[in-house]
Amino acid sequence: MAPSSLALEFDDNRLLPALYGDFDRHLARIEQLLGITVASRGNSIIITGDPSVAEIARVALQSLYVRLADGLDVALAEIDAAVRLARSAAEEESSGVAELDSGKLVIRTPKRHISPRSAGQQRYMRTLMDSELAFGLGPAGTGKTYLAVGMAVSMLTSGRVDRIILSRPAVEAGERLGFLPGDMRDKIDPYLRPLYDALYDMLPAEQVDRRLETGEIEVAPLAFMRGRTLANAYVILDEAQNATPVQMKMFLTRLGENARMVVTGDLSQIDLPRGVTSGLRHAVRTLEGVQGVATTQLSAGDVVRHELVSRIVNAYEAVEARGDENE
Repeated sequence: MAPSSLALEFDDNRLLPALYGDFDRHLARIEQLLGITVASRGNSIIITGDPSVAEIARVALQSLYVRLADGLDVALAEIDAAVRLARSAAEEESSGVAELDSGKLVIRTPKRHISPRSAGQQRYMRTLMDSELAFGLGPAGTGKTYLAVGMAVSMLTSGRVDRIILSRPAVEAGERLGFLPGDMRDKIDPYLRPLYDALYDMLPAEQVDRRLETGEIEVAPLAFMRGRTLANAYVILDEAQNATPVQMKMFLTRLGENARMVVTGDLSQIDLPRGVTSGLRHAVRTLEGVQGVATTQLSAGDVVRHELVSRIVNAYEAVEARGDENE
């Protein structure tokens, strides 16, 4: 299709330096991602290229402008995310969704505001906001745990829940942690470190430490959930593919009044002994269609780490699809 030009104008000149980036590097990134030409002319941008691709650039730039108007930052990561969302929306022939949602769907925490960086993350964030029990499935790097912790911190700091409870199955130690050195906190920390990392990314360090001391934030291996009722809490079970069906049922039935629960995992990385069914797989099948339960399946296209991570995930999925993973 012959190249064409598309003009886009912005009303608030104060936002344009952040939109364009230093030396127009944000516009250059869009050019690199989409294979088009993007030139700034004062408060206007001229996009030249294939009409359908130019439209993706227009949607991405418009969503970034809305983000800036809402007081949020724009860096190269947000540029990549906006283009990814706009491309996904175009493929689904619903570009209006990207324009309306990408600048408005935000998890607000004390240290950062978190927006979706892919269409899958957009669906997942809506699920986290709307559902009492949410399952987030997908490969590494798709933001399953990070977004769940962000929502938990947002609800805690806004007073919608009284505490956050974070849990993981300690599969590597067979749930028997006694032989490890140190007190219980020292024993379980290696298994829960990714959850701590997310907390420190969203709350000042002194707040994380204080809330851990007071019990407002609690971290515990899955085995320690038995017999409890978790009310007025945001509860996250991470790496749930390594829970057994019995453990999963035990965990899910801990849900109390005014509580939210999120269960995350990657069904392609099950570390359970051979022949043991994953409790996550079993739960997703068992609870399909149950009111109040929602499942979001993320994919390699939702990976927001290094671009190579997405290619690695795709390569492994291709091998597994061929059934020759043991070669």
